[in-house]
Amino acid sequence: MISSFLLVSLKIDAILGELTLHQRRKKLDEMAKGDGLGDAYAATLSRVQEQARSRSKLGMQVLIWVSHSERPLRVDELCHALGVEEGSGDLNIQNIPQIETLLACSLGLVTIEKSSSTVRLVHYTLQEYLSRDLSLFPNPHSMIAAACLTYLNFTQVRAISPAVHSVPQSFAFIEYASCHWGTHARRETAEAVKALALKLLDRYDQHISSKILLLRDVDIWDQPFDERDCPGGFTGLHGAAYFGCVEIIVALLKMRKWDVQATNFHGNTALVWVARGGHSRVVGVLLEQNGVDPNTADEHGRTPLSWAAECGREGIVRMLLERNDVDPNTTDRYGQTLLSWVAECGYEGIVRILLERNDVDPNTADKDGRTLLSWAAGNGHEDIIRILLERNVVDPNTADGGGRTPLSRAAGDGHEGIVRILLERSDVNPNTTDEYGQTPLSWAADCGHEVIVRILLERNDVDPNTTDRYGQTPLSWAAECGYEGIVRILLERNDVNPNTADEDGRTPLSRAAMGGHEGVVGVLLERNDVNPNIADKYGQTPLLWAAEYRHEGGGREDPTGTE
Repeated sequence: MISSFLLVSLKIDAILGELTLHQRRKKLDEMAKGDGLGDAYAATLSRVQEQARSRSKLGMQVLIWVSHSERPLRVDELCHALGVEEGSGDLNIQNIPQIETLLACSLGLVTIEKSSSTVRLVHYTLQEYLSRDLSLFPNPHSMIAAACLTYLNFTQVRAISPAVHSVPQSFAFIEYASCHWGTHARRETAEAVKALALKLLDRYDQHISSKILLLRDVDIWDQPFDERDCPGGFTGLHGAAYFGCVEIIVALLKMRKWDVQATNFHGNTALVWVARGGHSRVVGVLLEQNGVDPNTADEHGRTPLSWAAECGREGIVRMLLERNDVDPNTTDRYGQTLLSWVAECGYEGIVRILLERNDVDPNTADKDGRTLLSWAAGNGHEDIIRILLERNVVDPNTADGGGRTPLSRAAGDGHEGIVRILLERSDVNPNTTDEYGQTPLSWAADCGHEVIVRILLERNDVDPNTTDRYGQTPLSWAAECGYEGIVRILLERNDVNPNTADEDGRTPLSRAAMGGHEGVVGVLLERNDVNPNIADKYGQTPLLWAAEYRHEGGGREDPTGTE
């Protein structure tokens, strides 16, 4: 309601800004047709700039922050940001403006989102309008970066111990400044910004902002410290690498001698941080430094190349592989190869880069026995599957540590396209069993992938009655899980035995009754050859199971203790 009212006000102001009745009627017609909103914005911006000097400056600064911030700013964050004075060394509470002043100086172009207490532009079209006119805000990101860095360099902020459990609420702007100064600096880096950044980064591992950055912006599994600890070893070089601002990295390396091989709390070098972030220009700078080892692994055994590959940083992967001292075949502590990370994530371009090399074996398996083909099949990456199968050296039947082939993975995970691709090959065995005796058909039935069940059953060489190590058939699995459609598909075949009992003597009907799957029970009992009185080895018939579990009103634990 507020934004609608403000938009109407802006339109009225634009109409009244015309000097003659004819011009006002023309402007009114344009507004009625949805045109002329840009004129309303232009007129209001002119009025913002025509205010008294201090009000004009503040109004334009509000618009810069709201339109260029990395995320919506809370009211208190914006007020603190605009209270930062260029060149000041201390936080001056008395210089922080009130939100009412900010709204007044921006003349209705910004509003407060009450649900989140954030400040936003009055309408999304204003963002588009402001983005088109680059002359409105010269160097906005440099201005924001300077304010963030000035705030972080305040005496009061530097005095906060990084070991504190939480930052005092009086420092409202510290979270945004800590997490986003580098993003703005990467876009625009003035000399003043560079100087402020070097001051912050000089003892960055002892600054509260490094801890805030890591706790807020890094994946939780990368954080071995809790909020009461210091992120030891996360130096200024690591921080600059994290943000990837090449001008600041270069200046930092000139400022004093840094150990480019130094690792932080997680065993990451600066090269790992830039590789993860995709900052190729900084990667180039670091690789030129004396003593840099591009194969240094973190505590998870992950190298810069491994991280770049997992994050899809194709350009950085190429840069690293151009070096003779980078090993593309290293495995991490979990046994995953570079190829397995790439296949799992589906980066086709990086797969092609790696397969261009003679020293990369596409059949290399990780500690679980999973190859590139296995990971691609299990994650549904059809293009990678096609690339691999074009190579004669790739065996499509290679089983992993659990005995599962790529076809088994694709069938169990529901990747219909990959199942079709694999079955087009004459050398793919559709009946291979894993360590539990389950076939691709069994997995598809167990996981409810009806289309894949049909695809597999279209082949004459697929056995629908294969039992696993527990004696369960695909029909038994489908019945137990309540997949009525798959049960019907299997029963359409004359070679499917609906009474096959598993090692516990339980038939598909018994399994369906135990699970309370009335639809499946009904489908099975439609057949004359289904015996509803077959007892399992515990003497329980399907009827007794249904009664025992009282599936009209809920169930209870298996009384035999076998489930």
